[in-house]
Amino acid sequence: MRVSSSVFASCCLIFELFGLALFLRGFFPVPVKSSFSSKSKLSDLPAEPLAGNGPNASKVPPPLFKRVVIVLIDALREDFVFGPNGAKYMPYTRHLVERGSTHSFVAKARAPTVTMPRIKALTTGSIPGFIDVVMNLNSPALYEDNLLWQAKTAGKRIIFYGDDTWVRLFPKHFLEYDGTTSFFVSDYTEVDNNVTRHLDSTLKRDDWDMLILHYLGLDHIGHISGPHSSLVGPKLLEMDDVLKKIHAALISRETEGSLPNLLVLCGDHGMSETGSHGGSSEPEINTPLVLISPAFKRKVGMEKPSVVEQVDLAPTLLLSLGLPISQNSVGRLIAPVFEETTLREQLRYLHLNGHQLSCLLRDSTVEYQKDTPTTRATNEEEVATL
Repeated sequence: MRVSSSVFASCCLIFELFGLALFLRGFFPVPVKSSFSSKSKLSDLPAEPLAGNGPNASKVPPPLFKRVVIVLIDALREDFVFGPNGAKYMPYTRHLVERGSTHSFVAKARAPTVTMPRIKALTTGSIPGFIDVVMNLNSPALYEDNLLWQAKTAGKRIIFYGDDTWVRLFPKHFLEYDGTTSFFVSDYTEVDNNVTRHLDSTLKRDDWDMLILHYLGLDHIGHISGPHSSLVGPKLLEMDDVLKKIHAALISRETEGSLPNLLVLCGDHGMSETGSHGGSSEPEINTPLVLISPAFKRKVGMEKPSVVEQVDLAPTLLLSLGLPISQNSVGRLIAPVFEETTLREQLRYLHLNGHQLSCLLRDSTVEYQKDTPTTRATNEEEVATL
């Protein structure tokens, strides 16, 4: 009986260890990565199919935009813009969505819906794992191929104001920056004023190509009193005024014959009905994505926003700026952004996106190597001999 009890206890221990290993394997899955250190290069791009001998056959089509401004409002739910209260609390933004030169989408932010993993997803096009939740409190520098690295390498000058998580992730990427801490959750006023106070002077300058703003006030209000708080409306009106100011400044600096500018409104994640985030409920993962540029056709009325993945923004911005897609991106191009280009250029954009995804699949899947072109050629020779 004593031996049987020991065997039973050993079996239970083994079973518990197996269950723990299975849980950890599912909760912290191996990410789909090609490499953490290598970066995509323009020289590595494939030539156009059936047109590989031309001088431009291995290049990215020319950039579509001169300047890009990204306004990221932390915890911005899609119904704050597209819902019934959108016209009340964000009237200018809603007018652009309904009547402006815009493309509007619901961007799905996958769990974990916390800030640092979502910034990684927006800039790399990859899907961070749950281990990044632990690292959210002390974000290390991001060495993975990303939008900011590609832009800086191409000589683009980047300015950032807002959540200092960006400064920790990209310590050497900004021409100028001013980070605000996200840990004083009770502050939903100064944390945004510290971002907006830079706008008037920055928008008048010509020494930058990309401006990134990360506002934290809405997220802090959500944590304090939830998405239906009386504080939410005034904060959304404040963010609407910020967007109006930026849009007006970009329009005033448009010049005939030069490339248009692009204004991007997005959220890193939404918020639940209790004001929290981190999970995968619909209010937490559904975020608005509004792309504003005179390069787009004007809308004639409110349309139901299409659904895209949050990771789709990175490859879309990279190719629209004439840069290669970051190596570990799993995103797909947002096709409407390129609909005003020539058919050949549209096919080239899709070709580059498909090539990058196939390379990622090849580098991250062992089975991909089993049926190589050499193996197929050898098999065909054997069949021909028989």
